[in-house]
Amino acid sequence: MSTSPPASGRLADAYDLVIFDLDGVIYLSDKAVPGAVDAVQRLHEQGRSIAYATNNASRRAAEVADLLRGLGVPAEAEEVLTSAAAAARRLADRLEPGARVLVVGAEALRQEVFDCGLTPVSSADDQPVAVVQGYGRDVGWVILAEAALAVRAGALWIATNTDRTLPSPRGALPGNGSLVAVLRTALDREPDEVIGKPEAVLFEEAVKREAAGRPVVVGDRLDTDIEGAVRAGLDSLLVLTGVSQPRDLVAAEPHRRPTYVAKDLAGLFDDVETLAISAEGTGWHVTDGRLDGHGDAMAALRTICAAAWAGTDVSDIRGATDEATTALRELGI
Repeated sequence: MSTSPPASGRLADAYDLVIFDLDGVIYLSDKAVPGAVDAVQRLHEQGRSIAYATNNASRRAAEVADLLRGLGVPAEAEEVLTSAAAAARRLADRLEPGARVLVVGAEALRQEVFDCGLTPVSSADDQPVAVVQGYGRDVGWVILAEAALAVRAGALWIATNTDRTLPSPRGALPGNGSLVAVLRTALDREPDEVIGKPEAVLFEEAVKREAAGRPVVVGDRLDTDIEGAVRAGLDSLLVLTGVSQPRDLVAAEPHRRPTYVAKDLAGLFDDVETLAISAEGTGWHVTDGRLDGHGDAMAALRTICAAAWAGTDVSDIRGATDEATTALRELGI
């Protein structure tokens, strides 16, 4: 599997598998991100291999595929990998058939546990040997208290993911990581295992399914999608339609830096030279903490990132011209 980015050509043509995150990339809640449906349809029409890897454990693969088709994306359940299914499979590998598992999360997670031959329960009094925790809109104090009691009694504790927030049209909402933090605080310990991104499990499964030799990950979060791609040794594209924004990207640590950045999924059809984080050929340059040159705001962002990642202090960057100042304002930097 190749790990070095191509030197030229459209990004979509340079890879044999595109692995999409969902929340913040394809949709926000149940509404399509502008331009996302057209971009994915275009890939399908070109015969590109596609996978969807989501940390959201509140839907099963078939439900996710139904949602995508409802938005106009021609998706199949076999293309979807969820942290709920992966967590249930991991439990089944570690536990005896029929073992009792206390489920904290949505009905989708409960069904995944059941389908893996385990017994879902809701009380510590049932003496579960494991607790699995995933996002669910109705998760509250009662089930969290049962989980705390079970873990304190010795149950294995697995989290589907630790995303602190979920993107939505109204702004960032508490994610499973915020709910995991409740138990972390109560128990004064970490989960025994986290399954979803930034762990490489979902990406590795997607690559294996498609026998892909050159996959690329597309996500909206530096701390899950992009860090997960780095851990898996895969190239990645950050789109600015969800959680992570330009300021976050500029300040990103090495293990959370994408290969490319684009405003949205239309970037899949741009040239890799345009999308790559670089100070060369962008029309912009950073000198003495000032941005100068000309071009669009995204090109300016790539230049600023290249400077920051090379060690230049851009914490108080200013525009040397009105055009530069406008680009910085557009980026929120």
